[in-house]
Amino acid sequence: SSLQPPEKEGGLPRQVGNKTECGLLGFVLDLKQDYEPVRNLMPEEKLYKVYTFNSVRKSMSTVIKMPDGSFRMYSKGASEIVLKKCSRILNAAGEPRIFRPRDRDEMVKKVIEPMACDGLRTICVAFRDFNSSPEPDWDNENDILSDLTCICVVGIEDPVRPEVPEAIRKCQRAGITVRMVTGDNINTARAIAIKCGIIHPGEDFLCQFNRRIRNEKGEIEQERIDKIWPKLRVLARSSPTDKHTLVKGIIDSTQVEQRQVVAVTGDGTNDGPALKKADVGFAMGIAGTDVAKEASDIILTDDNFSSIVKAVMWGRNVYDSISKFLQFQLTVNIVAVIVAFTGACITQDSPLKAVQMLWVNLIMDTFASLALATEPPTEALLLRKPYGRNKPLISRTMMKNILGHAVYQLTLIFTLLFVGEKMFKIDSGRNAPLHSPPSEHYTIIFNTFVMMQLFNEINARKIHGERNVFDGIFRNPIFCTIVLGTFAIQIVIVQFGGKPFSCSPLQLDQWMWCVFIGLGELVWGQVIATIPTSRLKFLKEAGRLTEKEEVPEEELNEDVEEIDHAERELRRGQILWFRGLNRIQTQIRVVKAFRSSLYEGLEKPESRTSIHNFMTHPEFRIEDSQPHIPLIDDTDLEEDPALKKNSSPPSSLNKNNSAIDSGINLTTDTSKSATSSSPGSPIHSLETSL
Repeated sequence: SSLQPPEKEGGLPRQVGNKTECGLLGFVLDLKQDYEPVRNLMPEEKLYKVYTFNSVRKSMSTVIKMPDGSFRMYSKGASEIVLKKCSRILNAAGEPRIFRPRDRDEMVKKVIEPMACDGLRTICVAFRDFNSSPEPDWDNENDILSDLTCICVVGIEDPVRPEVPEAIRKCQRAGITVRMVTGDNINTARAIAIKCGIIHPGEDFLCQFNRRIRNEKGEIEQERIDKIWPKLRVLARSSPTDKHTLVKGIIDSTQVEQRQVVAVTGDGTNDGPALKKADVGFAMGIAGTDVAKEASDIILTDDNFSSIVKAVMWGRNVYDSISKFLQFQLTVNIVAVIVAFTGACITQDSPLKAVQMLWVNLIMDTFASLALATEPPTEALLLRKPYGRNKPLISRTMMKNILGHAVYQLTLIFTLLFVGEKMFKIDSGRNAPLHSPPSEHYTIIFNTFVMMQLFNEINARKIHGERNVFDGIFRNPIFCTIVLGTFAIQIVIVQFGGKPFSCSPLQLDQWMWCVFIGLGELVWGQVIATIPTSRLKFLKEAGRLTEKEEVPEEELNEDVEEIDHAERELRRGQILWFRGLNRIQTQIRVVKAFRSSLYEGLEKPESRTSIHNFMTHPEFRIEDSQPHIPLIDDTDLEEDPALKKNSSPPSSLNKNNSAIDSGINLTTDTSKSATSSSPGSPIHSLETSL
């Protein structure tokens, strides 16, 4: 760690390395001292022993060898923890004096707590001298890190970024509860949380966690976690496992009806389990370790909390974009299928021709997905509560929109189909000869259908019952381009498509009627938005993720102990290992068949049913008095001696490759003598290659 000159004149020095150490070095410079001569006198390679910082001891120590052969250890760490290990303290003259427990309590009240209440992280700096003979046992940390002499207690402020309080307010407005997990003491953590806006004075919140979730035996109980986590906002003096315990406790909680979705940020190696367990893991791109990045789902390249708000906004926007496209596509599908099928059944001729349907599919799939999926995210996405894990892709409001617009379109299409020729005083086009020119009647139906889809595409921009469907439409140039481009291509198809598109050019008044009916989609959308969704009891949601069915406890085997996550991963690895051995056994059988063909007319070599016997050369065979060595645990065999005696290799491979049912055994055959193959024989080379 070091302080570099500022990039701009008059700016703050650039901090390189650990921020806490850089703060201490800056304090040294403010005292008009220089740390470089000390480093040159005692370079890093001359350090005798280093106790690195970890979250358990919450301190770090460095041992150096003095010129007279003695040793001196310098320590720094959490003030209240290091002070408990101090028996002396330097006075104003730099001389050590006795540091009694009541002196420590006084320092905590008068020095540490006021600093912590101001949001300062307090650090105690201490030292201890050791004799050269006998040399201390450096591995005995409890003895080494005791009887210290306190030098000073310093307060370091980790300033809150200006954008963080606003980002936290946005999260809270979006229904996201922000909880802070920190190693600072409770006063420092509370002060920082108030600055960030995580907690507010006068609120009913909790800042303690570890002691409240354990019973008299020190075991964690889910029931205790369920009582605490709804009010928990700050977790101070956290241990390495506290974050994982909190994440697991919230996910497994039955306190609320809906399962909570948990996102976690982390940068250290200790955060890996919590990042893996959480639904969404955020790792720091700058300060994060490789372990944290590997365990996370998203990496924040700028280490900024406001980027999490952007991730939430984009996540909701992607989900909404899928729902918008589904709402539009299902409306087009329902109408197109019913019109084509019903029209063909009633009039013996589909109103929508084959090439026209291709154009409709192009509008419905490619263009609509580009138009509706490119909506940029807005701050309005953060004004509603989270969906939760079980949010359907098609809500009841969307189902109302789909059915409502489908009814409008089908009504007008069938009206034009049966009375359109009378309205426009044109030929109906029904029962026309095979090579007759395209019908104006069917062209109007096709054009009206496309116009309704174009204007319904604007309606599909809103899926939560909003009335202003034009809100923010000009912020998405792709949407505007696709709608206007589709309209222009439709004009070309109708006016100049001719026989390939089964279209007849339309008059201006006919075009006006088609556009007018299409505009009716916007008006009809306002009518649909007026109808309360709660009144339509028959509407159902669709696209909801199904949860795994809970297995009743009485159906579970009482003798089977609960398997934790690590054991489950081990079992999964064993299954993969067994499956691999299954495949090798199959290959062995193929090789045995190949051998039998090679040795036809010669003395048949020994049959090797075991992978060990097959892969091991005869001169290196291991004689074993136990005829069968099972791969899987022998605990079951120990419980059943009869099974242990009668165990034998399987006669055939299991068809589904299940490791549990296959009963694979590795056996060593000592009943027969091996027939050695010469090093130059094809059998020897085949064994070597396998």
